[in-house]
Amino acid sequence: MEILEHFIGFMNDLLAYPLIFFLLGTGIWLTLRLSFVQFRRLGHGIAVTTGKYDDEDKPGDVSHFQALTTALSATVGIGNIAGVAIAIHWGGPGALFWMWVTALLGMATKYSEVTLAQHFRQDLGTNDRAGSVAGGPMYYIEHGLGKSWKPVAVFFAFMLMVTSFMTGNAIQANTVATQMYANFGISTWITGIITATIVGIVIIGGIKRIGRVTSILAPVMAAIYVVGALLIIGSDVGAAFSALGTIFSEAFNPTSGVAGTGIGVFLMTMQRGVQRGLFSNEAGQGSAPIAHSAAKTDEPVSEGVVALLEPFIDTIIICTLTGIVVISTGVWQDKFDTTLELGDGNISYVVGDTNVGFEPTTSPDALRFDGGDEADAEMPQLAYFDIPVGQVFTDADQTQLFQGTIYPGQARAEGANGQEYTVLYTQAARSSSPLTSLGFEKGLEPMGLGWLGKYIVLICVLMFALSTAISWSYYGDRCANYLWGAKAILPYKFVYVLMHFLGAIVAVTTIWDLGDVALSLVTIPNVIALFMLSGLVKKLTDKYFEEKPWEK
Repeated sequence: MEILEHFIGFMNDLLAYPLIFFLLGTGIWLTLRLSFVQFRRLGHGIAVTTGKYDDEDKPGDVSHFQALTTALSATVGIGNIAGVAIAIHWGGPGALFWMWVTALLGMATKYSEVTLAQHFRQDLGTNDRAGSVAGGPMYYIEHGLGKSWKPVAVFFAFMLMVTSFMTGNAIQANTVATQMYANFGISTWITGIITATIVGIVIIGGIKRIGRVTSILAPVMAAIYVVGALLIIGSDVGAAFSALGTIFSEAFNPTSGVAGTGIGVFLMTMQRGVQRGLFSNEAGQGSAPIAHSAAKTDEPVSEGVVALLEPFIDTIIICTLTGIVVISTGVWQDKFDTTLELGDGNISYVVGDTNVGFEPTTSPDALRFDGGDEADAEMPQLAYFDIPVGQVFTDADQTQLFQGTIYPGQARAEGANGQEYTVLYTQAARSSSPLTSLGFEKGLEPMGLGWLGKYIVLICVLMFALSTAISWSYYGDRCANYLWGAKAILPYKFVYVLMHFLGAIVAVTTIWDLGDVALSLVTIPNVIALFMLSGLVKKLTDKYFEEKPWEK
């Protein structure tokens, strides 16, 4: 397992900066080539989304609104709750600024990939659970760039299918299971079985059932979350403005925080912001165009303008609210009472310090403690969410310092008096959704609603994760259909549900890192194709807005 974790870490480091270059570079190019379409045509996108120009007789499976909510259900999800917290945890408050940059440029990218997906979508000649149409990057890579590019299209489809198992599915299950265990002590495998069953029931009905479910889930879950965050911001507007100032000041000159990113480590802040921004809004990843391809329209640009709303709603609005809550309440810098179950997958061992940052390393055979502190300064440090913990105690009240040895490989500790422990206690940092949950609790506490904060995040994590997993199943089944035909869809769905369960019981850090690798591998070939086909996007855009078909 440790060898796998190191390989995943190596791949992440290798792909991180090429991803930033290709993603931001393509976003800038498309923004300029399309004359800032994300700002000029946003209003038209809103009009189309409302159903003002819907026509039930147009080819496709779902309405513009259902296509948007299906895509939003995949993007407005754990990335908004857990992803923002992880970005701030590792990259500091300035990471949120780079999430904004990624989103604004990503609006042009999302517009382009959805327009192309609609233009090159294929009529399957059926109207059953398999859907009547299919589209996505694999089609515009093959048919837009030519047959010689088909191997790239096949690679994209296969890797996006793998990504659907990880980023869109296992990570969602893992976050729900982590929250349920942290709040109620429910075993991760029990949560995994329940959520996998729910996902399975919905996805077996195909895109039409998915569209109906997400058109209800997406608006409700977003409303609950936004109202909770606005309550916190409204209760202390001064802290919220201070948080915004911190975001801008730390974007280019980050300071050392709880994760020890190191003073002035600008690239770390930028990398975390871009990665988490991409994970959150998925612009350039090539996933959302698959959902938008199912929209009932024969005008590719009409769905492209609908897609402009995704990064704006997802990152500019919802991620920003999460970031302000986490930063203004100060929880991103705090450590909290923590029960260390020595077999917990979130326990790790790191090397480094707050000046150079912390890096995961192999767990030692034994780690000796004297008076609650590690006895050997040369040994790896005991960490939680990859951040060193405070003093270690044997009791929940944290009055009895631990004296003895921890044996990581055996998931146990032995005191100097010979007593064995499988659970110890400490002060530790939080990341992912537990950090956001603490922000909501602390932010609502002055109003006597601290208890509500935990449940707002818990309910939204559950709803976001389920809706994301449901939507991502469609992305993967379109890829399976492209690769092997309709006969592969049902086996794909079976594996998808199985991977949802497995995701619930695997360590969160491993799942997130593996998701980042898969995400990078699908994004790079997609944005290259977008760059090469930008001329066609420009032509389609100009034609659409010159002819104004919505007025006819």
